Amino acid sequence: MDDAARIAQIYNKEIATNTATFEVDPVGEAAMANRIAAVQAAGLPFIVATDVLGVIGYAYASPFHERAAYVHTLTCSVYLDAASRGRGLGKALYEELIRRVSTLADSPHAPVHSLVALIALPNDASVALHESVGFTRAGVIAEAGYKFDRWIDMGYWQLRLPRTV
Repeated sequence: MDDAARIAQIYNKEIATNTATFEVDPVGEAAMANRIAAVQAAGLPFIVATDVLGVIGYAYASPFHERAAYVHTLTCSVYLDAASRGRGLGKALYEELIRRVSTLADSPHAPVHSLVALIALPNDASVALHESVGFTRAGVIAEAGYKFDRWIDMGYWQLRLPRTV
């Protein structure tokens, strides 16, 4: 994907400054391109938002777990360039992502029954974003990760789509 370098740049800023991801090492352009290709090879959406300056955010869905019984549950994420936050772009990306996974046909994950988002806590903005598109809190794992010299709780938010299986 031609946007891999910019997507990696957005993501790497989160790695370096935020607990939105539990990764601690930067992701190179080639590694990001491989991640994008893996999502697309699974028949899942990887959505890129752009403006006149280029890529400003992205959202994607990926398999929740590898075990066969999880096939209809996906995990999802959205990342925005810091300058693009607070304008409704995250919500628009998620609404489009939800629309696309709801109508998947050519994927082994179709029909999608459930989306799961992981949110490092506390993160009021991310909780508000997810709840604005219908996710509800499913649970919390206390002290699930260690980053920036502190333990961080991991919250699980879930969106159940209309039952089709």
